[in-house]
Amino acid sequence: MAYCRQEGKDQIIFVTKDHETPSNAELVADDPNDPYEEHGLILPNGDINWNCPCLGGMASGPCGEQFKSAFSCFHFSTEDLKGSDCVDQFRAMQECMHKYPDLYPQDEEEVVEEEKKPAGRLEKAAPAEVTATKEKGSS
Repeated sequence: MAYCRQEGKDQIIFVTKDHETPSNAELVADDPNDPYEEHGLILPNGDINWNCPCLGGMASGPCGEQFKSAFSCFHFSTEDLKGSDCVDQFRAMQECMHKYPDLYPQDEEEVVEEEKKPAGRLEKAAPAEVTATKEKGSS
């Protein structure tokens, strides 16, 4: 007769003689081609699983092809600085996403950071500085 008892956080289970022989159950290997099998981001054959929920649907929609191109380039990049050869693909993806702000909203922090960049401030400040420099030079 089987029974169990608790000792602290451990549960001890005693079983009957019918559990004496090892199980003859066979484990079936996962079929990597099974469309219903859950996989992570990378499939067993090394391909990218575009249906992975971890991608948040980015692989579909109006910019899905640009996303796939950029992500594939980065994933398979062999450059020392991984993905440094993918700038054009990421730029194309970003340009596409800017066309659909309702589907791909920008973080407010990102927009604020863009405004804080020196290049953005220089472009806005340059005409006033040039005028101020001309005035100092003519006096």
